[in-house]
Amino acid sequence: MRPQPLIAVTDVEASSRWYQRLLGCQSDHGGLEYERLVAHGTLILQLHSFEVEHHHGPIGDRDDKPYGNGVLLWFEIDDFEAAVARAGAMNVEVVLPRHRNPPSGDGGPNHWEIWLRDPDGYTVVLASPDGSAA
Repeated sequence: MRPQPLIAVTDVEASSRWYQRLLGCQSDHGGLEYERLVAHGTLILQLHSFEVEHHHGPIGDRDDKPYGNGVLLWFEIDDFEAAVARAGAMNVEVVLPRHRNPPSGDGGPNHWEIWLRDPDGYTVVLASPDGSAA
């Protein structure tokens, strides 16, 4: 099984550029209505315009905010420190600054995290690989 998350966004192209820069991923589709983002050839995120219904109807309600209430877009990334630096250079809103999970001791993922806000208000978590904060 491979997750293929899809989020509705207000500007597909702008969100695509934002995620590509932050995550170091690439476009695999492109366009005003829909985007597929890939890393090392694997689909990691789909972006879909709120305004376009295609054959399936609307993806979400643009007026029902906050978008993604209760949902975290969580990415384990190998270049965690570089991604934190990219987020800083992009002036990304930080929800929770860089921290260890768990805060101390063993157990849990034992990794580093930073929680961010994307252009539409979704919470994006970047995490280093499990065990990397030993």
